[in-house]
Amino acid sequence: MPELPEVEVTRRGVAPHLQDRMVTDVTLRHSGLRWPFPVDLATRLRGHVVRDIGRRGKYLLLGFDHGSLIIHLGMSGHLRVLPSDTAPRKHDHFDLVIGEQLLRLHDPRRFGAVLWHAHDDGPVEGHALLRGLGVEPLEGSFTGALLHRQTRNRSQAIKQVLLAGNIVVGVGNIYASESLFRAAINPKTPAGRISLARYEKLAQAIREILAEAILQGGSTLRDFIAVNGQSGYFQQNYFVYNRADEPCRVCQAPVRQIVQGQRSTFYCVNCQK
Repeated sequence: MPELPEVEVTRRGVAPHLQDRMVTDVTLRHSGLRWPFPVDLATRLRGHVVRDIGRRGKYLLLGFDHGSLIIHLGMSGHLRVLPSDTAPRKHDHFDLVIGEQLLRLHDPRRFGAVLWHAHDDGPVEGHALLRGLGVEPLEGSFTGALLHRQTRNRSQAIKQVLLAGNIVVGVGNIYASESLFRAAINPKTPAGRISLARYEKLAQAIREILAEAILQGGSTLRDFIAVNGQSGYFQQNYFVYNRADEPCRVCQAPVRQIVQGQRSTFYCVNCQK
């Protein structure tokens, strides 16, 4: 699944093509993805200008004067900017046409989403899918003190707490494993037992890992490519993720793989206490 770095790479890639440009048409090739497409979406968007391109967690937000288009890439989706006369392929479900270019959503497994939040319904942050999200990990409000304060009396494993998204948003499976390794924290440790000092280290690790991943174009997942069709390179720098039984890059002990909440976790038993 595309995680925060991949969505941020996508946001940065589409922004120059969409910012302050008018939507000339919308094409829907299916009734919907994870949820039905909004009724009369083409009518709502045609002739309106994209004012801003934002992101909230793993959601891409295209802001208009009268509302926001919410796009989620799901498990297998990606967005491409293409000439407007590019013929669609199988699994190309949604086109936002901007003059001689279009923004196309390709989603083989159809777990993504294209939704509309009208301005009259309040700020987009109040949408049902967004209002329960935690703080953004690359913003100043995300600190070790916040993690420490929000996890008191929590017995759940720290890896699961990070994935939940209600304290900090967008730290998905790959980057949670990598951040916990850099912070030298065992992913099975109960969140309530981690000290403030170790949470400060973890918050810094999360910021660093995500920033590095964004600069390297994200990770090339099975189905993810960037807007320009290029691959990301961060997977070449994984210390633990998807390296089960391979030697730890620090201590040479075999990297272990376990399952937490139906997701694979990778860690070094020597480096992460």
